[in-house]
Amino acid sequence: MGSPRTLTKKQVLDTLAKTGDLADADLRGCDLAGVCFDGANLQRAKLAESTLARATFRKADLSGASLWQCDCQDANFDGAILEETDFDFAFLDGCTFKGARIRKTVFPFSQLPLDEVKRSVKTGRKVRMEPIGTDE
Repeated sequence: MGSPRTLTKKQVLDTLAKTGDLADADLRGCDLAGVCFDGANLQRAKLAESTLARATFRKADLSGASLWQCDCQDANFDGAILEETDFDFAFLDGCTFKGARIRKTVFPFSQLPLDEVKRSVKTGRKVRMEPIGTDE
């Protein structure tokens, strides 16, 4: 009998308000759209398949975190530590990365060229993803 380990949105908001420490948290599949994670510790957090649209991660530490297949549309990662963060298959259209640290970060490069990410890191410009061609 396994116990559910994924936190609820309320537990996430309570933790952010109290300590801002969600290191190693399991948030897979959560709807966290619009949540302010600014300055939070999300090292190694599991956020795969979560909805993070319009969420803010200004100066948050997401090193080693998994955001695999997340909906991050219009999220703000300005100043965030994204070293070894996994964004593979994530939807990052409209995100900003101004001043973010992106060493060894995994991006969905088939849809989001590295130059586009680097331009956002430098200027704060929103990234635009290229649509995937459908095989017929």
